[in-house]
Amino acid sequence: MASFQVEGGNRLAGEIFPQGAKNEALQIISAVLLTSETVHLYNVPNIRDVNKLIELLIDFGVVVEKTSEDSYKFTASRVDLDFLETQTFREKASSLRGSIMLLGPLLARFGVGKMPKPGGDKIGRRRVDTHFVGFEKLGASFQYDGQAGFYTVIGPKLKGAYMLLDEASVTGTANIVMAAVMAQGDTEIYNAACEPYLQQLCGMLVRMGAIIEGIGSNLLKITGVTSLRGTYHTMLPDMIEIGSFIGLAAMTQSEITIKNARIDQLGLIPETFMKMGIQMEFRNDDIYIPAQDRYEIESYIDGSILTISDAIWPGFTPDLISIALVTAIQAKGNVMIHQKMFESRLFFVDKLIDMGAQIILCDPHRATVIGLNRTFALRAISMTTPDIRAGVALLIAAMSAEGISTIHNIEQIDRGYQQIDQRLNKIGANIVRIE
Repeated sequence: MASFQVEGGNRLAGEIFPQGAKNEALQIISAVLLTSETVHLYNVPNIRDVNKLIELLIDFGVVVEKTSEDSYKFTASRVDLDFLETQTFREKASSLRGSIMLLGPLLARFGVGKMPKPGGDKIGRRRVDTHFVGFEKLGASFQYDGQAGFYTVIGPKLKGAYMLLDEASVTGTANIVMAAVMAQGDTEIYNAACEPYLQQLCGMLVRMGAIIEGIGSNLLKITGVTSLRGTYHTMLPDMIEIGSFIGLAAMTQSEITIKNARIDQLGLIPETFMKMGIQMEFRNDDIYIPAQDRYEIESYIDGSILTISDAIWPGFTPDLISIALVTAIQAKGNVMIHQKMFESRLFFVDKLIDMGAQIILCDPHRATVIGLNRTFALRAISMTTPDIRAGVALLIAAMSAEGISTIHNIEQIDRGYQQIDQRLNKIGANIVRIE
Protein backbone atom coordinates (compact mmCIF):
# COMPACT_ATOMS: atom_id res chain seq x y z
CA MET A 1 0.00 0.00 0.00
CA ALA A 2 1.52 3.31 -1.11
CA SER A 3 1.48 6.52 0.95
CA PHE A 4 2.03 10.26 0.60
CA GLN A 5 4.21 12.23 2.99
CA VAL A 6 2.95 15.80 2.76
CA GLU A 7 4.80 18.83 4.11
CA GLY A 8 2.18 21.46 4.86
CA GLY A 9 2.44 25.22 4.85
CA ASN A 10 3.74 25.69 1.29
CA ARG A 11 2.07 28.28 -0.90
CA LEU A 12 1.69 27.19 -4.51
CA ALA A 13 2.03 29.43 -7.56
CA GLY A 14 1.71 28.73 -11.26
CA GLU A 15 -0.40 27.12 -13.93
CA ILE A 16 -1.97 23.68 -13.84
CA PHE A 17 -3.81 21.82 -16.59
CA PRO A 18 -6.75 19.62 -15.59
CA GLN A 19 -6.71 16.02 -16.78
CA GLY A 20 -9.35 14.49 -19.03
CA ALA A 21 -12.62 13.71 -17.28
CA LYS A 22 -12.57 10.38 -15.44
CA ASN A 23 -16.34 9.83 -15.41
CA GLU A 24 -16.65 10.66 -19.10
CA ALA A 25 -13.73 8.43 -20.05
CA LEU A 26 -15.26 5.33 -18.44
CA GLN A 27 -18.42 5.76 -20.55
CA ILE A 28 -16.66 6.72 -23.78
CA ILE A 29 -14.11 3.89 -23.63
CA SER A 30 -16.89 1.37 -23.04
CA ALA A 31 -18.73 2.71 -26.10
CA VAL A 32 -15.94 1.58 -28.46
CA LEU A 33 -17.49 -1.91 -28.21
CA LEU A 34 -20.49 -0.65 -30.21
CA THR A 35 -18.63 -0.67 -33.52
CA SER A 36 -16.16 -2.83 -35.41
CA GLU A 37 -14.52 0.30 -36.82
CA THR A 38 -11.70 2.30 -35.23
CA VAL A 39 -12.50 4.92 -32.59
CA HIS A 40 -9.91 7.62 -31.85
CA LEU A 41 -9.98 9.09 -28.32
CA TYR A 42 -8.09 12.15 -27.05
CA ASN A 43 -7.40 13.71 -23.64
CA VAL A 44 -7.73 10.31 -21.97
CA PRO A 45 -6.66 10.57 -18.31
CA ASN A 46 -3.79 8.35 -17.18
CA ILE A 47 -5.45 7.12 -13.98
CA ARG A 48 -5.87 3.73 -12.37
CA ASP A 49 -9.58 3.21 -13.14
CA VAL A 50 -9.26 4.17 -16.80
CA ASN A 51 -6.15 2.05 -17.30
CA LYS A 52 -7.85 -0.98 -15.74
CA LEU A 53 -10.84 -0.56 -18.08
CA ILE A 54 -8.51 -0.39 -21.09
CA GLU A 55 -6.77 -3.56 -19.89
CA LEU A 56 -10.17 -5.24 -19.67
CA LEU A 57 -10.96 -4.31 -23.28
CA ILE A 58 -7.61 -5.71 -24.39
CA ASP A 59 -8.52 -8.98 -22.66
CA PHE A 60 -11.74 -8.99 -24.71
CA GLY A 61 -9.65 -8.86 -27.88
CA VAL A 62 -10.01 -5.15 -28.64
CA VAL A 63 -6.95 -3.83 -30.46
CA VAL A 64 -5.67 -0.81 -28.53
CA GLU A 65 -2.93 1.48 -29.78
CA LYS A 66 -1.57 4.37 -27.74
CA THR A 67 -0.87 7.15 -30.23
CA SER A 68 0.38 9.84 -27.83
CA GLU A 69 0.62 10.55 -24.11
CA ASP A 70 -3.17 10.94 -23.81
CA SER A 71 -4.53 9.52 -27.08
CA TYR A 72 -5.62 6.03 -28.14
CA LYS A 73 -7.08 4.10 -31.05
CA PHE A 74 -9.56 1.30 -30.27
CA THR A 75 -10.69 -1.30 -32.80
CA ALA A 76 -13.25 -3.81 -31.54
CA SER A 77 -13.60 -5.82 -34.75
CA ARG A 78 -13.04 -9.13 -32.97
CA VAL A 79 -14.53 -9.37 -29.50
CA ASP A 80 -14.06 -12.62 -27.56
CA LEU A 81 -17.32 -13.18 -25.69
CA ASP A 82 -15.89 -16.35 -24.14
CA PHE A 83 -13.82 -14.05 -21.91
CA LEU A 84 -17.06 -13.31 -20.02
CA GLU A 85 -16.98 -16.86 -18.66
CA THR A 86 -13.46 -16.71 -17.24
CA GLN A 87 -12.33 -16.22 -13.66
CA THR A 88 -9.94 -13.53 -14.89
CA PHE A 89 -12.88 -11.48 -16.15
CA ARG A 90 -14.70 -11.83 -12.83
CA GLU A 91 -11.67 -10.75 -10.83
CA LYS A 92 -10.76 -7.77 -13.01
CA ALA A 93 -14.29 -6.50 -13.59
CA SER A 94 -15.25 -6.78 -9.91
CA SER A 95 -12.35 -4.51 -8.92
CA LEU A 96 -13.60 -1.65 -11.07
CA ARG A 97 -16.83 0.29 -10.63
CA GLY A 98 -16.73 1.50 -14.24
CA SER A 99 -16.81 -2.02 -15.64
CA ILE A 100 -20.61 -1.97 -15.44
CA MET A 101 -20.58 0.48 -18.37
CA LEU A 102 -19.61 -2.42 -20.66
CA LEU A 103 -23.05 -4.03 -20.28
CA GLY A 104 -24.98 -1.65 -22.56
CA PRO A 105 -22.56 -1.91 -25.50
CA LEU A 106 -22.25 -5.70 -25.16
CA LEU A 107 -26.02 -6.10 -25.04
CA ALA A 108 -26.58 -3.78 -28.02
CA ARG A 109 -24.03 -5.35 -30.35
CA PHE A 110 -23.88 -8.98 -29.21
CA GLY A 111 -27.18 -9.56 -27.40
CA VAL A 112 -25.59 -10.61 -24.12
CA GLY A 113 -23.83 -8.98 -21.21
CA LYS A 114 -22.43 -10.40 -17.99
CA MET A 115 -20.83 -8.66 -15.05
CA PRO A 116 -19.78 -9.37 -11.46
CA LYS A 117 -20.91 -6.97 -8.79
CA PRO A 118 -18.67 -3.94 -9.40
CA GLY A 119 -16.22 -2.53 -6.89
CA GLY A 120 -15.26 1.11 -6.37
CA ASP A 121 -15.49 3.58 -3.52
CA LYS A 122 -16.81 2.53 -0.12
CA ILE A 123 -19.27 5.39 0.24
CA GLY A 124 -22.45 3.50 1.05
CA ARG A 125 -25.05 1.78 -1.09
CA ARG A 126 -24.72 2.38 -4.82
CA ARG A 127 -27.53 0.45 -6.38
CA VAL A 128 -27.53 -0.51 -10.06
CA ASP A 129 -31.23 -1.36 -10.43
CA THR A 130 -31.81 1.50 -12.89
CA HIS A 131 -29.43 -0.10 -15.41
CA PHE A 132 -31.18 -3.45 -15.44
CA VAL A 133 -34.75 -2.13 -15.30
CA GLY A 134 -33.88 -0.11 -18.40
CA PHE A 135 -32.47 -3.17 -20.16
CA GLU A 136 -35.62 -5.12 -19.32
CA LYS A 137 -37.77 -2.33 -20.76
CA LEU A 138 -35.85 -2.84 -24.01
CA GLY A 139 -36.75 -6.53 -23.98
CA ALA A 140 -33.73 -8.11 -22.33
CA SER A 141 -34.05 -10.82 -19.71
CA PHE A 142 -32.20 -10.31 -16.44
CA GLN A 143 -30.77 -12.78 -13.96
CA TYR A 144 -28.85 -12.15 -10.75
CA ASP A 145 -26.91 -14.80 -8.89
CA GLY A 146 -26.89 -13.38 -5.38
CA GLN A 147 -24.51 -15.99 -4.02
CA ALA A 148 -21.89 -15.34 -6.68
CA GLY A 149 -22.75 -11.64 -7.05
CA PHE A 150 -23.06 -11.99 -10.83
CA TYR A 151 -25.41 -10.23 -13.28
CA THR A 152 -26.53 -11.60 -16.65
CA VAL A 153 -28.61 -9.81 -19.30
CA ILE A 154 -29.67 -11.47 -22.55
CA GLY A 155 -31.44 -9.65 -25.35
CA PRO A 156 -30.67 -10.73 -28.90
CA LYS A 157 -33.48 -8.56 -30.33
CA LEU A 158 -33.85 -5.39 -28.32
CA LYS A 159 -36.87 -3.22 -29.09
CA GLY A 160 -37.40 0.46 -28.38
CA ALA A 161 -39.64 1.41 -25.47
CA TYR A 162 -40.79 4.30 -23.31
CA MET A 163 -39.33 4.40 -19.83
CA LEU A 164 -39.46 6.75 -16.86
CA LEU A 165 -36.29 6.26 -14.83
CA ASP A 166 -36.77 6.01 -11.07
CA GLU A 167 -33.59 8.06 -10.60
CA ALA A 168 -31.61 10.29 -12.94
CA SER A 169 -28.58 8.03 -12.72
CA VAL A 170 -25.70 9.17 -14.94
CA THR A 171 -24.23 5.71 -15.43
CA GLY A 172 -27.70 4.15 -15.66
CA THR A 173 -28.76 6.62 -18.37
CA ALA A 174 -25.51 6.11 -20.27
CA ASN A 175 -25.83 2.32 -20.18
CA ILE A 176 -29.44 2.41 -21.36
CA VAL A 177 -28.62 4.89 -24.14
CA MET A 178 -25.81 2.67 -25.42
CA ALA A 179 -28.16 -0.32 -25.47
CA ALA A 180 -31.00 1.62 -27.11
CA VAL A 181 -29.06 3.14 -30.02
CA MET A 182 -29.10 -0.24 -31.81
CA ALA A 183 -32.52 -1.44 -30.62
CA GLN A 184 -35.30 -1.80 -33.17
CA GLY A 185 -37.68 1.17 -33.21
CA ASP A 186 -37.95 4.23 -30.99
CA THR A 187 -36.94 4.65 -27.34
CA GLU A 188 -37.89 7.50 -25.02
CA ILE A 189 -36.01 7.92 -21.75
CA TYR A 190 -37.65 10.37 -19.33
CA ASN A 191 -35.93 11.61 -16.17
CA ALA A 192 -32.66 10.96 -17.98
CA ALA A 193 -29.43 12.36 -16.57
CA CYS A 194 -28.18 15.37 -18.51
CA GLU A 195 -24.67 15.91 -17.11
CA PRO A 196 -22.04 17.24 -19.57
CA TYR A 197 -20.40 13.81 -19.66
CA LEU A 198 -23.68 12.21 -20.75
CA GLN A 199 -24.05 14.94 -23.38
CA GLN A 200 -20.53 14.13 -24.58
CA LEU A 201 -21.40 10.44 -24.89
CA CYS A 202 -24.56 11.20 -26.85
CA GLY A 203 -22.68 13.57 -29.14
CA MET A 204 -20.09 10.88 -29.86
CA LEU A 205 -22.80 8.29 -30.57
CA VAL A 206 -24.48 10.70 -33.02
CA ARG A 207 -21.18 11.11 -34.88
CA MET A 208 -21.04 7.30 -35.02
CA GLY A 209 -24.44 7.26 -36.73
CA ALA A 210 -26.88 7.06 -33.82
CA ILE A 211 -30.09 9.10 -33.89
CA ILE A 212 -30.63 10.89 -30.56
CA GLU A 213 -32.82 13.91 -29.87
CA GLY A 214 -33.07 15.98 -26.69
CA ILE A 215 -29.38 15.88 -25.77
CA GLY A 216 -28.85 18.05 -22.69
CA SER A 217 -32.45 17.63 -21.51
CA ASN A 218 -34.05 15.02 -19.26
CA LEU A 219 -36.03 13.53 -22.16
CA LEU A 220 -34.01 11.60 -24.71
CA LYS A 221 -35.58 10.23 -27.89
CA ILE A 222 -33.62 7.54 -29.70
CA THR A 223 -34.31 5.88 -33.03
CA GLY A 224 -32.42 2.61 -33.32
CA VAL A 225 -29.96 1.95 -36.13
CA THR A 226 -28.49 -1.35 -37.33
CA SER A 227 -24.81 -0.44 -36.99
CA LEU A 228 -22.44 2.31 -35.91
CA ARG A 229 -19.20 3.55 -37.44
CA GLY A 230 -15.90 4.76 -36.03
CA THR A 231 -15.28 8.34 -34.94
CA TYR A 232 -13.01 10.84 -33.18
CA HIS A 233 -13.71 12.14 -29.69
CA THR A 234 -11.99 14.45 -27.18
CA MET A 235 -12.75 14.26 -23.44
CA LEU A 236 -13.74 17.34 -21.47
CA PRO A 237 -11.40 18.50 -18.69
CA ASP A 238 -12.33 16.89 -15.38
CA MET A 239 -14.72 19.21 -13.52
CA ILE A 240 -14.02 17.40 -10.24
CA GLU A 241 -10.31 18.08 -10.53
CA ILE A 242 -11.00 21.72 -11.40
CA GLY A 243 -13.16 22.10 -8.28
CA SER A 244 -10.45 20.38 -6.24
CA PHE A 245 -7.85 22.88 -7.46
CA ILE A 246 -10.13 25.80 -6.52
CA GLY A 247 -10.49 24.48 -2.96
CA LEU A 248 -6.77 23.70 -2.77
CA ALA A 249 -5.83 27.25 -3.78
CA ALA A 250 -8.04 28.75 -1.07
CA MET A 251 -6.89 26.44 1.73
CA THR A 252 -3.17 26.88 0.96
CA GLN A 253 -3.40 30.65 0.21
CA SER A 254 -2.01 29.95 -3.26
CA GLU A 255 -2.10 31.79 -6.58
CA ILE A 256 -3.11 29.28 -9.25
CA THR A 257 -4.30 29.48 -12.84
CA ILE A 258 -6.36 26.50 -13.99
CA LYS A 259 -5.82 26.31 -17.75
CA ASN A 260 -8.38 25.34 -20.42
CA ALA A 261 -11.11 24.68 -17.88
CA ARG A 262 -14.12 24.64 -20.24
CA ILE A 263 -15.89 27.09 -17.96
CA ASP A 264 -19.08 26.74 -20.00
CA GLN A 265 -19.38 23.12 -18.84
CA LEU A 266 -18.79 23.65 -15.09
CA GLY A 267 -22.35 24.51 -14.08
CA LEU A 268 -22.63 25.74 -10.48
CA ILE A 269 -19.13 24.71 -9.43
CA PRO A 270 -17.45 28.16 -9.66
CA GLU A 271 -20.49 29.92 -8.17
CA THR A 272 -20.62 27.52 -5.21
CA PHE A 273 -17.00 28.18 -4.31
CA MET A 274 -17.57 31.92 -4.77
CA LYS A 275 -20.32 31.68 -2.12
CA MET A 276 -17.61 30.40 0.19
CA GLY A 277 -15.71 33.63 -0.37
CA ILE A 278 -13.15 32.34 -2.86
CA GLN A 279 -12.14 34.95 -5.42
CA MET A 280 -11.59 33.94 -9.03
CA GLU A 281 -11.37 35.53 -12.44
CA PHE A 282 -12.34 34.01 -15.77
CA ARG A 283 -9.61 34.81 -18.28
CA ASN A 284 -10.86 33.46 -21.61
CA ASP A 285 -11.15 29.77 -20.71
CA ASP A 286 -8.75 29.88 -17.76
CA ILE A 287 -9.68 30.31 -14.08
CA TYR A 288 -7.30 32.58 -12.16
CA ILE A 289 -7.42 32.24 -8.36
CA PRO A 290 -5.45 34.91 -6.47
CA ALA A 291 -3.76 34.21 -3.15
CA GLN A 292 -6.20 35.04 -0.34
CA ASP A 293 -5.21 35.42 3.28
CA ARG A 294 -8.87 35.03 4.26
CA TYR A 295 -12.20 34.15 2.67
CA GLU A 296 -15.66 34.52 4.17
CA ILE A 297 -18.68 32.26 3.65
CA GLU A 298 -21.84 34.05 2.60
CA SER A 299 -25.05 33.83 4.60
CA TYR A 300 -28.55 33.75 3.20
CA ILE A 301 -30.54 37.01 3.00
CA ASP A 302 -32.30 36.26 6.31
CA GLY A 303 -28.97 35.65 8.03
CA SER A 304 -29.19 31.86 8.22
CA ILE A 305 -26.07 29.83 7.47
CA LEU A 306 -25.28 28.70 3.95
CA THR A 307 -26.14 25.11 2.98
CA ILE A 308 -24.12 23.38 0.26
CA SER A 309 -25.84 20.24 -0.96
CA ASP A 310 -25.38 17.90 -3.89
CA ALA A 311 -27.97 17.47 -6.62
CA ILE A 312 -28.38 16.07 -10.10
CA TRP A 313 -27.14 18.29 -12.93
CA PRO A 314 -27.17 21.24 -13.15
CA GLY A 315 -26.92 21.14 -9.35
CA PHE A 316 -23.65 20.87 -7.44
CA THR A 317 -21.97 17.54 -8.14
CA PRO A 318 -21.74 15.08 -5.21
CA ASP A 319 -18.12 14.35 -6.09
CA LEU A 320 -17.14 17.83 -4.85
CA ILE A 321 -18.96 17.74 -1.52
CA SER A 322 -15.83 16.47 0.25
CA ILE A 323 -13.78 19.28 -1.30
CA ALA A 324 -16.30 21.96 -0.29
CA LEU A 325 -16.29 20.61 3.27
CA VAL A 326 -12.52 20.71 3.69
CA THR A 327 -12.30 24.15 2.06
CA ALA A 328 -14.72 25.55 4.66
CA ILE A 329 -12.40 24.60 7.53
CA GLN A 330 -10.28 27.76 7.28
CA ALA A 331 -13.04 30.11 6.12
CA LYS A 332 -14.66 32.82 8.18
CA GLY A 333 -18.22 31.75 8.95
CA ASN A 334 -20.16 28.51 9.08
CA VAL A 335 -21.70 26.20 6.52
CA MET A 336 -23.95 23.16 6.49
CA ILE A 337 -22.70 20.44 4.14
CA HIS A 338 -25.53 18.14 3.03
CA GLN A 339 -24.49 15.01 1.15
CA LYS A 340 -27.80 13.56 -0.01
CA MET A 341 -26.77 10.74 -2.31
CA PHE A 342 -24.34 8.59 -0.30
CA GLU A 343 -24.65 7.81 3.38
CA SER A 344 -20.97 7.06 4.08
CA ARG A 345 -19.19 9.83 2.21
CA LEU A 346 -18.83 12.16 5.20
CA PHE A 347 -17.33 9.62 7.57
CA PHE A 348 -13.79 10.80 6.77
CA VAL A 349 -14.39 13.98 8.82
CA ASP A 350 -13.09 12.24 11.96
CA LYS A 351 -9.61 12.62 10.47
CA LEU A 352 -10.16 16.33 9.89
CA ILE A 353 -11.35 16.71 13.49
CA ASP A 354 -8.15 15.00 14.64
CA MET A 355 -6.27 17.68 12.67
CA GLY A 356 -8.07 20.41 14.60
CA ALA A 357 -11.03 21.19 12.35
CA GLN A 358 -14.27 22.24 14.03
CA ILE A 359 -16.87 20.00 12.41
CA ILE A 360 -20.08 18.58 13.83
CA LEU A 361 -21.18 15.41 12.05
CA CYS A 362 -24.94 15.68 12.49
CA ASP A 363 -25.79 12.35 10.83
CA PRO A 364 -24.44 10.27 7.91
CA HIS A 365 -25.60 12.93 5.44
CA ARG A 366 -24.97 16.28 7.14
CA ALA A 367 -22.03 18.06 8.71
CA THR A 368 -21.72 21.59 10.06
CA VAL A 369 -18.32 23.23 9.57
CA ILE A 370 -17.39 26.07 11.92
CA GLY A 371 -14.74 28.02 10.06
CA LEU A 372 -11.47 28.67 11.87
CA ASN A 373 -10.76 31.92 9.96
CA ARG A 374 -7.06 30.99 10.15
CA THR A 375 -6.91 31.56 13.91
CA PHE A 376 -4.69 28.47 13.94
CA ALA A 377 -3.41 25.97 11.38
CA LEU A 378 -4.43 22.34 11.19
CA ARG A 379 -1.93 19.92 12.71
CA ALA A 380 -0.25 17.11 10.81
CA ILE A 381 -1.38 13.53 11.46
CA SER A 382 -1.21 10.07 9.91
CA MET A 383 -4.42 8.96 8.19
CA THR A 384 -5.89 6.52 5.67
CA THR A 385 -8.16 7.55 2.84
CA PRO A 386 -11.40 5.58 2.30
CA ASP A 387 -12.23 6.79 -1.24
CA ILE A 388 -11.07 8.96 -4.14
CA ARG A 389 -12.69 12.26 -3.21
CA ALA A 390 -12.02 11.99 0.53
CA GLY A 391 -8.40 11.23 -0.38
CA VAL A 392 -7.94 14.53 -2.19
CA ALA A 393 -9.83 16.39 0.55
CA LEU A 394 -7.37 14.94 3.08
CA LEU A 395 -4.48 15.87 0.78
CA ILE A 396 -5.73 19.47 0.71
CA ALA A 397 -6.00 19.48 4.50
CA ALA A 398 -2.47 18.09 4.84
CA MET A 399 -1.06 20.70 2.45
CA SER A 400 -2.54 23.46 4.62
CA ALA A 401 -1.43 21.94 7.95
CA GLU A 402 1.67 22.55 10.07
CA GLY A 403 4.18 19.73 9.87
CA ILE A 404 4.38 16.54 7.84
CA SER A 405 1.28 14.39 7.41
CA THR A 406 1.10 10.84 6.06
CA ILE A 407 -1.78 9.65 3.91
CA HIS A 408 -2.05 5.89 3.38
CA ASN A 409 -3.98 3.94 0.73
CA ILE A 410 -3.28 6.55 -1.93
CA GLU A 411 -4.16 3.97 -4.59
CA GLN A 412 -7.65 5.39 -4.07
CA ILE A 413 -6.42 8.85 -5.11
CA ASP A 414 -4.62 7.34 -8.11
CA ARG A 415 -7.92 5.91 -9.29
CA GLY A 416 -9.17 9.39 -10.12
CA TYR A 417 -6.29 11.89 -10.17
CA GLN A 418 -3.45 11.69 -12.66
CA GLN A 419 0.02 11.92 -11.06
CA ILE A 420 -1.39 14.47 -8.63
CA ASP A 421 1.77 14.57 -6.52
CA GLN A 422 4.07 15.32 -9.47
CA ARG A 423 1.78 18.00 -10.90
CA LEU A 424 1.35 19.82 -7.59
CA ASN A 425 5.05 19.57 -6.76
CA LYS A 426 5.82 21.45 -9.99
CA ILE A 427 3.99 24.51 -8.63
CA GLY A 428 5.39 24.44 -5.12
CA ALA A 429 3.95 21.53 -3.14
CA ASN A 430 6.14 19.10 -1.20
CA ILE A 431 4.56 15.65 -1.59
CA VAL A 432 6.67 12.51 -1.40
CA ARG A 433 5.28 9.19 -2.67
CA ILE A 434 6.35 6.16 -0.64
CA GLU A 435 5.75 2.82 -2.35
